[in-house]
Amino acid sequence: MHPSSANSDVNYNGEHHFRRIIDQVPLMVWSAGPDGLCTFFNRTWLDFRGRTMADELGSGWVEGIHPDDRQSRLDAYQRALDARQPFQVDYRLQRADGQYFWVHDTAKAQFDSDGQFVGYIGSCVETKAPARPNASPLTARETQVLTLVADGKSTKEIAAMLSISYKTADSHRSRIMEKLGIHETATLVRYAVRQGVVPA
Repeated sequence: MHPSSANSDVNYNGEHHFRRIIDQVPLMVWSAGPDGLCTFFNRTWLDFRGRTMADELGSGWVEGIHPDDRQSRLDAYQRALDARQPFQVDYRLQRADGQYFWVHDTAKAQFDSDGQFVGYIGSCVETKAPARPNASPLTARETQVLTLVADGKSTKEIAAMLSISYKTADSHRSRIMEKLGIHETATLVRYAVRQGVVPA
């Protein structure tokens, strides 16, 4: 056997063994190429979704994100992709039985030996389940703060209206944006409208 053929067999067997291990991991594991499109989902993911690999590849899996969470998740991913940075975000993902479950999605940017960006390896873990279609990950106080932010109130005004310190109000606002994977006030307002927190 030619040496290169032997190496190919080793590489193939090594990859096959790696995929088999990944399929046994009790986490939903995925990978994406440098264009951001998904190239692999492990068995745990596919079983959770009740779909085939072909269904989920590329951007097919996006159909499973709850409509109210879809844009914020995709925006967070695009920002990370543009910056070649790791990212994490929470959103609702549809299970095979049609129910939505909150998942925490974490991904790490991957680089080859020459330092070239080659994509992401990520994993999802359920954080709260099941999630009602209109459920919010926010506490009652955070929902109050969100309502005031969406109403155009400044952090100083929010602190005064809720009788809390400026630092506490600012902390609530930061936590809200972190939980929702949102980084701009305009997007936060759109989320509030979608959730029915404030009128459209």
